[in-house]
Amino acid sequence: MALPPPDPQFVLRGTSAAVHALHFSCGGQEPDVPVLFSGSENGFIHVWNLKTHRVDTALDGHGRKSVYCVETMGGKNRLLSQGRDQRICLWDLAEGRTSVTDAVFTENVGFCRCSLLKVAQERWLMATAAKALEEVQVLELPSKMSVCTLKPEVGAKLGMPMCLKLWQLNCGSQPLLLAGYEDGSVVLWNLSTGKALSQLACHQEPVMSLDFDSEKAKGISGSSEKVLSIWSLNEQQNLQVYKTHQLVNAGISDITIRPDKKILATAGWDHRIRIFGWKKMKPLAVLDYHTATVHCVSFSDHKNPSERLLAAGSKDHRISIWSIYTQT
Repeated sequence: MALPPPDPQFVLRGTSAAVHALHFSCGGQEPDVPVLFSGSENGFIHVWNLKTHRVDTALDGHGRKSVYCVETMGGKNRLLSQGRDQRICLWDLAEGRTSVTDAVFTENVGFCRCSLLKVAQERWLMATAAKALEEVQVLELPSKMSVCTLKPEVGAKLGMPMCLKLWQLNCGSQPLLLAGYEDGSVVLWNLSTGKALSQLACHQEPVMSLDFDSEKAKGISGSSEKVLSIWSLNEQQNLQVYKTHQLVNAGISDITIRPDKKILATAGWDHRIRIFGWKKMKPLAVLDYHTATVHCVSFSDHKNPSERLLAAGSKDHRISIWSIYTQT
C-alpha cells in the first residue's frame, strides 16, 4: 500500500501575487538563518526567514514587472534576479543592504530564465536569451564580458530559446550549454567554438523546462504536452532519447533534480507537484495543495539531509514547503 501523500510542512503567504521563481540559501554555518528567495509577478523579490516563516526583506528592482529567476552567487548576500523589464539585476544584501549593484539589459522579450555556472573563484558564466529571437548570449560575471553568442544554423527553425542549463563535468572541463527551444528541440552547445554539438527533437511543443545530471549524463525535459522526455548524452556528445514518461495531465512549468540525484520534482499546470525517483522515473508522490498552476519548484541546500525541503510557488500567491526526504 502506498503511503498517502503528505501535507505541506508549512505554507508561506504574503507575496500578494503569483510566484514565478524560488531559490534556497540554507547551507551556511550557524547562526546563519536558512532563507528562501521568491520572485513574484508584481516585481518583488521576498527573502523568507525559514525559522519564523515570515518575510525578512522585500526587494524592489524590476519596475513592478514579473520576476521569473532568482539565484545566489556564492552565498545569500549576493543575489541575481531576472524580470520582465528585460533586466538581470545583481544585488548586494550584506549588512542589511537592499541595493542593486549592477544590471545587464538583455533586450529579450521572452521569459527564458538565465542560467548561472561558477567557473572559478568569483567568476561565473551566465547564459541568457538574447535580443535576436533565436540567439543565446553567454557573459562572464561580474565583468559582463561577452564569451560567445550562440546562433542556430541558417534554416534550423528552432524558434526562441525557452530554457537554459549551463554545466560542466568537473572544474577543469569545458563548460557546455543545454538549451530547450520553441520547436521542442534540446540542443547541446560548445561555448568555445559557438557551435551546436548535438540536437534532439524531444517534444512536439516548446520545451518549458529542463534539468541535467552531469554525473549520469542524463537529462529530463517537459513541455505543454502530457509527456516527460528523458534523454542521455553519450561519449561522442550526442543526445539520444532514453525514454519517455506519460503524465496524467498536460503541462509542466518547471523540473528540478534534487542535488543528491535521487529524486526529481515537476511543477504542473494541473496545480500538482509530482515526485519521481530519478533512476527509473518511478512515481513516488503527487503533492496536491495548490489551487492554480504551480510555476516553480526548488530543493533546499541544507547540509543535513533530514532538514532538506522542497518549495513550490504557484499562481495562487502561495509557496508550499514540503519535507519529503524522510518519505523517499
